[in-house]
Amino acid sequence: MVSPGAQHHGEVSWLRRAVRGATGLILPRRCLACGTPVAGEGALCAECWPAVRFLGPPLCAACGYPFEFDPGAGALCGSCAAELPAFDRARSVFVYDTASRGPLLAFKHADRTDAAPTFARLMASAASDLLPDAHMIVPVPLHRRRLLARRFNQSALLAQALGREAAIEAVPDLLVRTRHTPSQGGLSASARRRNVTGAFAVRKGMADNVRGARVLMVDDVYTTGATVGACTAVLLRAGALAVDVITLARVVRPSLL
Repeated sequence: MVSPGAQHHGEVSWLRRAVRGATGLILPRRCLACGTPVAGEGALCAECWPAVRFLGPPLCAACGYPFEFDPGAGALCGSCAAELPAFDRARSVFVYDTASRGPLLAFKHADRTDAAPTFARLMASAASDLLPDAHMIVPVPLHRRRLLARRFNQSALLAQALGREAAIEAVPDLLVRTRHTPSQGGLSASARRRNVTGAFAVRKGMADNVRGARVLMVDDVYTTGATVGACTAVLLRAGALAVDVITLARVVRPSLL
């Protein structure tokens, strides 16, 4: 016998699929990069997909920076060899460049939230060595002022979609941004660190969720690691066992690819 709750869930799932299908008939799905009609939700067309530079081994064992050649298991990039980041491991899906900037900005600023499931599947693949250890998935938060202007937190959407993809609990409101910080764009690495120092906290009453947990943190772009580093420090002080990081894109100097 089907329980009322299961029946309701099935009806809701069916309704969502029907709405998505009807929307696809009325508003054709389009490539995130060029706008060409595509078959899937939040996808790239056959011409734009090959232009995206996906990241994979060999990588720095800590921050996930790509190596030109394989230096062996556990190798660190120069930056991490000089000073290990606060987080344990970071991985990213693709290089942040001309080809990937359009799709990412469409998702972030042009209401292409339909891209979240596709991006989550790519993140699950890039984080395949991180997911087995994760107890929860937590996004980098937006300040309420920026959240009101943008209407959604792109990192929270990615975290929730990744949680569904990997069957791991996502806790989108665990961290809060305690002060509004200027954009990190154009700042040096040291200025980025100063900009976000003290800007995050564990939400009041949620510290027990963190203690003893291994957290997988989600953000959209990894540049210097200042933002995820500041969030990691807060989680570790709250008692987290360890923190790993997965981002959609990663800034990489072309000469090191």
